[in-house]
Amino acid sequence: MKRTKIIDLLASQPGGEVCAKGWVRSHRGSKNVDFIALNDGSTIRNIQVVADPTKFDEELLKLITTGACLSVEGQLVESVGSGQAVEIQATKIEVLGTCGADYPMQKKGQTFEYMRQHAHMRLRTNTFGAVMRIRHNMAMAIHTYFHDHGFFYFHTPLITASDCEGAGNMFQVTTKNLYDLQKDENGQISYDDDFFGEQTALTVSGQLEGELGATALGAIYTFGPTFRAENSNTPRHLAEFWMIEPEVAFLDQEELMDLEEDFIKYCVRWALDHCQDDLEFLNKMIDKTLIERLQGVLKETFVRLTYTEGINILQEAIKNGRKFEFPCNWGDDLASEHERYLVEEHFKKPVIMTDYPRAFKSFYMKQNTPVDANNPEGASVGYRGSVAPGPTMQGTDVLFPAIGEIIGGSVREEDYNKLMGEIDRRQMDKTHLWWYVDTRRWGSCPHAGFGLGFERLILFVTGMQNIRDVIPFPRTPKSAAF
Repeated sequence: MKRTKIIDLLASQPGGEVCAKGWVRSHRGSKNVDFIALNDGSTIRNIQVVADPTKFDEELLKLITTGACLSVEGQLVESVGSGQAVEIQATKIEVLGTCGADYPMQKKGQTFEYMRQHAHMRLRTNTFGAVMRIRHNMAMAIHTYFHDHGFFYFHTPLITASDCEGAGNMFQVTTKNLYDLQKDENGQISYDDDFFGEQTALTVSGQLEGELGATALGAIYTFGPTFRAENSNTPRHLAEFWMIEPEVAFLDQEELMDLEEDFIKYCVRWALDHCQDDLEFLNKMIDKTLIERLQGVLKETFVRLTYTEGINILQEAIKNGRKFEFPCNWGDDLASEHERYLVEEHFKKPVIMTDYPRAFKSFYMKQNTPVDANNPEGASVGYRGSVAPGPTMQGTDVLFPAIGEIIGGSVREEDYNKLMGEIDRRQMDKTHLWWYVDTRRWGSCPHAGFGLGFERLILFVTGMQNIRDVIPFPRTPKSAAF
């Protein structure tokens, strides 16, 4: 008999013979009746299988343990119990895969840390099934949004010779014999005999190549894995993660913020519309404010303020007795505690912060107009005319409750001389950036874009607390199992 997914069975009317296949969530037996909760991953909800123990072999029933895989045939009937409209009166049960007592995901409370040690099995639990279904839906939302808004899906390379962020935290790609490295006359490793003939690494971002696409196709987005060899063991960092990076020609700062807000609201709305059962489960089991917080994002217009204005608010809070672990003077890179104060306590809504100090932002960001053009290290006029104590760039970071920064974006510097001046000022190696700066020589145009860490979006939408729990197989320092 052809199998029917459990999500479809639960939506069906009683009547007729059906076949369901899945894994046992629980099995309760007595002299008169056995109840088996079966789940196939298509929904958070189980279908109840009712079996008359007198009609099945006793040894077969003993094999139906938590985690075992079954094929069940029977009559779909109206359920007399609460919690489901229909159930299966079993006429045939086949055990496709047994599961012993050492199965690590037994029906009892397990810590997330414990489940990370068994990441190959944790996907079968209710929590991780819900997270992965939401992750799928968010990917669908992203592709649908950009397709419907005229963006082209653009594939940027995973192997690159350039470092987009300039931080140097990259995983090297090589075919060289690491036990016999050839060096040049200066004692430096020579890559002439390597596969690509030069030093290459896994990409930290597809942005630079994405800008090339935007200056040809008008509006593009990338959506793929990125890699950072950053030795961070925090609940917000992964060594391998997925990024969404749209780039748009002829977009200014105001329009960029409009895009960021519209896009993130679209994704949240999609989750509420398409993931109701999973969100209700996570709202009950993980974060009882989850659905309310998601709905709140849709109701609110995001606050837009400059970094300088944000610093003033934080310093005023300190004067009034608010304590922070990290300093927040003008010129400091804001910590998550500062961002969350602005979002969760001061404004109580999402914030888009703009016009950051040049010192800790990337070289490619558009520079704000200095007050004194002859003094580039002096004060500058930022978004909406606010005057900052020092030079600023047109960054646009979206700050969210419970997360902090969820989107990092900017207007890109399209002026060749300014871009080259910034590269020189930072003493960056131009060897691998020639193709990038060429876009500023030949038909340069104003353009802007942003990067959204996919896992941070999933963190917000699911209410999970650790980024390692929203990706199937997390890659972190000293951990590359599964």
